[in-house]
Amino acid sequence: MSISQRIGLLRHAAKSLRLRTLRGFSLVELMVAITIGLLIVAALLALYLNITRTNAEMAKANSLIENGRFAIQLIQNDLVHAGFWGAHVPQFDDLTFAATPTDAPSATVPNPCLDYSTPWSAAYKNDIVGIPVQAYGVTPPSGPGCVTNFATNKKVNTDVLVVRHAETCLPGVGNCEAYTANKLYLQAPFCSLESGYILDTAPDPIPDPALDPALDPAQYTLHKKDCVGTGTPPALPITSGTPADIRKFISNIYYVRDYAVTAGDGIPTLMRSQFDLVGGTLAYQAAQPLIEGIEGFSVEFGVDSVSDSGGAVVPTAAIVWADSTTKTSPTNRGDGIPDGAFILCTDALPCTADQLTNVAAVKLYVLTRANLATPGYTDTKTYTLGSTTLGPFSDSFKRHVFSTTVRLINVSGRRETP
Repeated sequence: MSISQRIGLLRHAAKSLRLRTLRGFSLVELMVAITIGLLIVAALLALYLNITRTNAEMAKANSLIENGRFAIQLIQNDLVHAGFWGAHVPQFDDLTFAATPTDAPSATVPNPCLDYSTPWSAAYKNDIVGIPVQAYGVTPPSGPGCVTNFATNKKVNTDVLVVRHAETCLPGVGNCEAYTANKLYLQAPFCSLESGYILDTAPDPIPDPALDPALDPAQYTLHKKDCVGTGTPPALPITSGTPADIRKFISNIYYVRDYAVTAGDGIPTLMRSQFDLVGGTLAYQAAQPLIEGIEGFSVEFGVDSVSDSGGAVVPTAAIVWADSTTKTSPTNRGDGIPDGAFILCTDALPCTADQLTNVAAVKLYVLTRANLATPGYTDTKTYTLGSTTLGPFSDSFKRHVFSTTVRLINVSGRRETP
């Protein structure tokens, strides 16, 4: 073969090689590649959807936990102050008071919604000071002293809780609300020559207790330990001494409303109505939403009805000591420990004034509900809130129960004896 022929063959082979190298995918190869690509995209999409769904469920679970804990903590922080009246200790709970108490609550449970302009009587004031917590079942409290009509939007099968105490800080001191004319304040003496308390509206013009402790002597007449008096109580009078501190009267009503913002939106919400002065009206003001997603609320009381020696608690009688020499066991006073099962205040069996006077602990139960439904989920569970059972709801919302027991320190602590 000649050299030219060889060169021709080499050129032909090179051309064939180039043609084979430049050849595209066949139809079968292209379909296989597309199929593999679609499978990869489908896997990535499924992974994305699973992660999104998992994150959404985690967010719902976190919301349930956060709302439940926040609701419990908020009410608990209020309850631990229940029955705090500054320097004042009711006579029937004062183990140093030997005479017959004159301030024991009456047999009638006080209505929180009593109009202040009535005005409140001395007996009514003793009732609300001696009964720092109350609870209602189906029928909530009502009256002109409550701006909110609790019955119109209270969620069924939920309780109403009333908590009372004096403000723990002094007006105008630190972050405490400034002393304000016509708001309700309590003054209790440290003076050994004085007793009782004053629960009245603030005078006007307003002194600033942080700058000028000289309060209106015609209205707030009680004093601190430096008091000096002449004569015999109750006709002293006090000739000198520093006016006793005043503290704002605090009372809150908690309940669950069946909507959050707009009636019918279906988001149950924990509400609070505070006793305050708004627009010239001293009353429980319009309830404000606190926490969304609170669907169940139940309150039970632990009643201290038996002394440490086994005797019944009788707050209307003079204290009787098992040993009058050592004074270690009052036979007709409580020991600060709940006796028997916790009780639920219902319409059929409402709590009596005697029971409420001796409440030493409170059990709180809160049922939280997710604000968004979970597709494909049906809630067939029942939820136990103490003596109350809720569910099954048979819907797509997830729920969780939270509970705690709160000791009323200001009540139970006063009853403890060695």
